[in-house]
Amino acid sequence: MNIDIEIDGRPVATVSGRNLVDVAAEAGVYIPTLCYFEGKPCLGTCRVCSVKVDGHVVAACTVRVAAHMKVEVDEPDTADMRKALVEMLFAEGNHNCPSCEKSGRCKLQAVGYEVDMLVSRFPYRFAAHERDHAAERIWLERDRCIFCQRCVEFVRDDDGEKIFSISGRGASARIEIDTGRADAMSTEQIREAVALCPVGAILEKGVGYNVAIGARKFEIESVRARALDGLAD
Repeated sequence: MNIDIEIDGRPVATVSGRNLVDVAAEAGVYIPTLCYFEGKPCLGTCRVCSVKVDGHVVAACTVRVAAHMKVEVDEPDTADMRKALVEMLFAEGNHNCPSCEKSGRCKLQAVGYEVDMLVSRFPYRFAAHERDHAAERIWLERDRCIFCQRCVEFVRDDDGEKIFSISGRGASARIEIDTGRADAMSTEQIREAVALCPVGAILEKGVGYNVAIGARKFEIESVRARALDGLAD
């Protein structure tokens, strides 16, 4: 059903039931995301897409548009909330961008630029989590994981079984890998898993730094521009 909604005071014509992040992008309004991946079920884990809908703060990726909905994206308090959430993610992990293989292709880094983050307002934890090299062709940088759960929910082997999982809770949480199932993955499946990870937590062995500086996707086109152009992250 065709409906009208309002985004930052501007009328937007769309279709009822569509995802708010996608509707906003088509209207030229960028909403940052990390756990959301177009075409996949909504997770709502990172909250970086927080906006106000009819006066209430919600995760935009979990919202289906409805008639007469009023959405505030660039409202100052909400924008600062999104920035604070990004800063918290940087503070909780070891995100040393210049030495990371994913630099220039890392969505967290790209979103950090978009929210004008220079330094986190929160104290850095620099938590130590060991690397996991047990799988034949995948290695994990656990201290970079932001627990978006994309890999947990969207990466499957040929039998439909999960490859990744989260163990522990709170500060003790960490990403785990089923090495037996991971070793049976095809090269294409491995690279899809690496691409799904919005940070440098899941990497393919033997192909590090194979994209030249200046040729990486977020160096060519910003995460905002890619989102508004309808390109996958």
